[in-house]
Amino acid sequence: MKKTALFPGSFDPFTKGHEAIVHKALGVFDHVIILLAENTSKQTMFSLEKRMEHIAGIFEDNHSVSVQKFSGLTVDFCKQQNIKQIIRGLRDSKDFQYERSIAHINFELGGGIETVFFLTDLHLSAINSSIVREIYKNQGDINQFVTRPALLV
Repeated sequence: MKKTALFPGSFDPFTKGHEAIVHKALGVFDHVIILLAENTSKQTMFSLEKRMEHIAGIFEDNHSVSVQKFSGLTVDFCKQQNIKQIIRGLRDSKDFQYERSIAHINFELGGGIETVFFLTDLHLSAINSSIVREIYKNQGDINQFVTRPALLV
């Protein structure tokens, strides 16, 4: 049986750090679904469609990765798709503190859905989407932080 994990997020934009987490997860899981949350209360820089196209373009040759969107609770998507594991990347202890709380809530709401944590590669640990958005807004070069950034425009 194919073991599938879910990697949820807003991915505004999807960075090389996110990409590295997907590759690490593929060492454990047969398939990773990257789930873009449709969050109407959150203002994003890149449209949902552009973010989906961008991520799909990065993994276009990898049939073990798919990209989907969803509006609602992540655990509801997991239940609908019979997914038992959520993957998350950790850069530092602040990430762990935040993600641990969400993992506990998802476990309770999802009836046992586990969160599997992967450490971000050291050379990518300073990258976060907020900083990349600021660089982009100010016409800076984001090529070292984002694979195929031209797909975002």
